[in-house]
Amino acid sequence: METLSEQHCHGGVQGFYRHDSRVCGGPMRFALYLPPQSTRQPCPVLWFLAGLTCTEETATIKAGAQRLAAALGLALVMPDTSPRDTGLDGATGDWEFGEGAGFYLDATQKPWAARFNMRSYVAEELPALLSGKFPVDITRAGICGHSMGGHGALTLALAYPQRYRSVSAFAPIVAPSRVPWGQKAFSRYLGDDATAWSGYDACALVRQQTFPGTILIDQGEADRFLAEQLRPELFEQACAEAGQPLVLRRHPGYDHSYWFISSFIDDHLRHHAKALGL
Repeated sequence: METLSEQHCHGGVQGFYRHDSRVCGGPMRFALYLPPQSTRQPCPVLWFLAGLTCTEETATIKAGAQRLAAALGLALVMPDTSPRDTGLDGATGDWEFGEGAGFYLDATQKPWAARFNMRSYVAEELPALLSGKFPVDITRAGICGHSMGGHGALTLALAYPQRYRSVSAFAPIVAPSRVPWGQKAFSRYLGDDATAWSGYDACALVRQQTFPGTILIDQGEADRFLAEQLRPELFEQACAEAGQPLVLRRHPGYDHSYWFISSFIDDHLRHHAKALGL
């Protein structure tokens, strides 16, 4: 593992790192914020998964989460959104697919299956790496995300409820099987058989297995992607039918940007801190 940079921040350390990934078949980058309490004991972890076009730097720089994370004693992990420099035809040039758009799934179709395995990376490989090299308690973990990353957070929490004690999302893609972003990505990564998509669709997953806790979602009502790509009402309906506790907050005037996220990130940190016993 290579340390790209480390800076002091709110009494802790904000670091950026690169390592060789077995599941993604090449180098991967991630950001990790260690609060000041980590010098005394391993700290619980909040994973933040970013959205389309983003990198490990996006939420780290724009969300403004470190100040309260330092006060709470919460470590923050921001992985990259996909492998990079894959050399695969079609992996670049379309912001909705390929590099920067890994959709937090394990691809099954060639050539993507060799590199685009972000579910296994986030759920298995990166946690194992962190627990061996940093003072973090991977057994006490929450997961959060924005847009495509909100989709990732919801689907990972529902697929692996034993690995996460809390989950939240900002403007998530909740029904990728039914919206253009998801249909484009899923058909290429997973194939044309839509029955194979349900394991990566939060609306389908919650009907199969609920999460043992309340899901928090914030959605801006001025989000230009709301009606076509996000459709939170579908997840609201699925949760009601499944008996899944959900707090879905709609905010007039707020859009899809990190101005929106930074406005409500403290609420999400406290949501996770409570579940993690902080």
